[in-house]
Amino acid sequence: MKNRLPVENAGDTDVCLSIEPYGEDFWLKPREAFTVVPMSVGNVQFTVVVATSLITVWLYEDGDPHKVMLDYKVFDASGEELKCGHRRPTAPAGS
Repeated sequence: MKNRLPVENAGDTDVCLSIEPYGEDFWLKPREAFTVVPMSVGNVQFTVVVATSLITVWLYEDGDPHKVMLDYKVFDASGEELKCGHRRPTAPAGS
């Protein structure tokens, strides 16, 4: 069984889940949950940083910060694979 990182938005506003090092974004509505799944069979360590309306996740092989894992997938609660930019808000006019 692969390592998994469940991520849930328990708040009342949208939250951005950003997966590094490329900053791929997936937007969670209130009470929505996603799961980050590395595609490697190795030992994975997740590092999670939380700020207002932003959850940033790094995946490291064997906990080594020099071995960033790039191959992962994000799934919603129904098991559907999500693509980068899932529910990304549109930029306001003039920005």
